[in-house]
Amino acid sequence: MTPFKKYIPWWAKIGGKVILSRWPTSYHVWKNFSLFEHGSMQKPAYAYSVFKQHFDVIQPPTGFISLELGPGDSLFSAIVAKAFGGSSSYLVDTGDYATQNIESYKIMADFLYKKGLAVDPVWTDWQSVSDVLKSCSADYLTSGLSSLKSIPDNSVDFIWSQAVLEHIRKHEFLALMKELRRIIKTTGSCSHVIDLKDHLGGNLNNLRLSEKFWESDFMVKSGFYTNRIRYSEMLDLFQKANFKVSSIEMKKWKKLPTARQNLALPFRNILDEELLVSEFSTILQPV
Repeated sequence: MTPFKKYIPWWAKIGGKVILSRWPTSYHVWKNFSLFEHGSMQKPAYAYSVFKQHFDVIQPPTGFISLELGPGDSLFSAIVAKAFGGSSSYLVDTGDYATQNIESYKIMADFLYKKGLAVDPVWTDWQSVSDVLKSCSADYLTSGLSSLKSIPDNSVDFIWSQAVLEHIRKHEFLALMKELRRIIKTTGSCSHVIDLKDHLGGNLNNLRLSEKFWESDFMVKSGFYTNRIRYSEMLDLFQKANFKVSSIEMKKWKKLPTARQNLALPFRNILDEELLVSEFSTILQPV
């Protein structure tokens, strides 16, 4: 977060993003002004470290098939997955947000090459994102839940996401998890990092608003939506989708960052131990 953004109150950020999201301007233009961004996956070192973090905890088999949920601003993870020994990959998002700048993909490949990882030698000749995907045996699917339904049963070894699950529409969350369960091999595993902060400044200001208003299409399409599913409820949904939660690492606030009396029902009545969870990572395995 830039120093300027840090001093903008939460309500002004909501108002500003609601207004700007209605302007007839493309996502890529807003991204250039750092107003709407889908993560930091356009930075080679970051993309590498995030993939490696998930890869290291799962340790998928040689020749694995992977699926990244929510690649955001780049398709770098397709190149990284191939360099780590993957045979093919899926990258699934709710829209075509990935950069088309071919030079950025060549920079990612060069980054991996300098680390001594196996990169397809044709990367220096890439002319388009289609060349990148073909070289990496990757499919970029941009219709969200509908895209997941096109992937065969029991076909993926390794599914991962980085601060994505909190953005899934609340009413679609369980359906999405059931699709991931259908897709994952019985021997496969999923690794997810979930950010429960408000994405307006890192507090709980998103819990101030009523469920009806927050879940309206108007708010969901304003560029800062999170589903507000709390920690224990999310674990329950994983289990309902027939996943076993096998590992959890958690980060907590020392005290509530947003006063309880300012929260909307039912959040006002949730125990502190739930509201204090700001982020967690988990490994899911099919039951």
